[in-house]
Amino acid sequence: MIKTLINTPALVNYMNRLNAEKQRLEAVHMREMFATDPSRFDKMSISNDGILFDYSKNRIDEKALSVLIKVAKESRLEQVRDDMFAGVKINTTEDRAVLHTALRSRSDALIMVDGKNVMPEIKAELEKMADFANSVRSGRYQVTGGKITDVVNIGIGGSDLGPRMATQSLREFNDGPKLHFVANSDATDLDDIIEHIDPATTLFIVASKSFATAETMLNARNAKLWLENALGKNIGGHFCALSTNLKATQAFGVSKKRTFGFWDWVGGRFSIWSAIGLSLMISIGPEDFDKFLNGANSADQHFLNAPLDQNIPVIMALLGVWYRNVLGFPVQAVMPYDSRMSRFPAWLQQLDMESNGKSVLKSNELTMLDTGPIIFGEVGTNGQHAFYQLIHQGTTIIPCDFLLACKGYGGQENRNMLISNCLAQTEALMAGRTLEEADNNPHHVFEGNRPSNTFLYEEVTPHTLGMLMAFYEHKVFIQGILWGINSFDQWGVELGKELVCNIEPMLEPNNKLAAQNSSTEGLLKAVREMKKS
Repeated sequence: MIKTLINTPALVNYMNRLNAEKQRLEAVHMREMFATDPSRFDKMSISNDGILFDYSKNRIDEKALSVLIKVAKESRLEQVRDDMFAGVKINTTEDRAVLHTALRSRSDALIMVDGKNVMPEIKAELEKMADFANSVRSGRYQVTGGKITDVVNIGIGGSDLGPRMATQSLREFNDGPKLHFVANSDATDLDDIIEHIDPATTLFIVASKSFATAETMLNARNAKLWLENALGKNIGGHFCALSTNLKATQAFGVSKKRTFGFWDWVGGRFSIWSAIGLSLMISIGPEDFDKFLNGANSADQHFLNAPLDQNIPVIMALLGVWYRNVLGFPVQAVMPYDSRMSRFPAWLQQLDMESNGKSVLKSNELTMLDTGPIIFGEVGTNGQHAFYQLIHQGTTIIPCDFLLACKGYGGQENRNMLISNCLAQTEALMAGRTLEEADNNPHHVFEGNRPSNTFLYEEVTPHTLGMLMAFYEHKVFIQGILWGINSFDQWGVELGKELVCNIEPMLEPNNKLAAQNSSTEGLLKAVREMKKS
């Protein structure tokens, strides 16, 4: 590990002060914090455009938080934030701008990249998407069997997780064709869908910027073969493409009119706001998709304009750094109390762990600090009967985010049970139960003092979901700044892809085994034998 860095992150320089704050607070239980400050909730909750963010149930006070705010300021957070929105190439390892925020901009301001205003192209692509989505939804665009009844999105990573999560979360707004998603190269992922749909009325969306992603193109070829076997060779109209590789899309049989593009300054896990969101737009309609963009833009404006100590994503990020680097908590859980948001934790896993799972600083040196946390989660109340035991009484402290809609779908009894369970869990995590309160039974003791944040909103709408997603995007971005890493590349996925090219030929029984180690060679031999039987 390199001990002396040329460009030491401000966070490193503040660790002694932050550790002193940790020691000051170690003996202070959150019960005491609430008892001594009746206005704690008022001081430690922030509202924006229909969303309430409560962070009062955290092992922190205003004094410790003020030190973290100083870290943010000395990390040039506000300057880097403004640079990102302005199109400066803050993705330094790939020499790219980072402009997913421009995709949902409501402003007429110029946003320049390499001397060119990108806003006209963004608006033109959105209009093209809207026209196509409306034509599919209305039946104006028809395939072999007439009006489209099913749409299958074929993608992986950011081309799957965002649209899949958002479409499922907004199922109440889905009034278009039925949506399906295929990502895995396991054949059953596609087979389980095509078994139940009509090829004559199905549209496939192939989502790959390069139109060369291995898993995506394998599934696309299999889908094409399925259609050709059922309908003959003239099935190009059953496909559209989300890509910038027009040569490859046309070779596949997708016309330019049905190809929707985006730009190298749109990272995959930040791409749902671009053409990658076409499946969502077809599902909920262009008007509701626009509300989705408006919600994200509302979060953008809050991030840009709210003071740091009243800024939701800033506070989220600072609390995450406090737990990861000062208190040493390596894991974070996220629990949406809404079954339709069951894919939200998976979407957040990619957003956070692919963005900030880094060990090299922008200055090319190794970090001295732990970076991105391990993210996991499950919908409530399911998680309560699964892993909450460890969260409440285990030896590892796991900060939690709870997401709760006050209004929902179904009966009031169900909604009240969800709300009550969610609030009870945050209360139990914070307050716990003492030995005396447990009638001297140590097995019934809850330590408490376990941190959580709560997002509260009326209901899951396109606007609300867009805002929530953007808040988490900005949190990840801020933490990358504080750690001194680049949150917008993902070189960690490349080595495995390269090794696939070496290993796959060795699966054939007549090819020579030349694996790099005895384990891989032994496994390949075993695979060959098992494939024979």
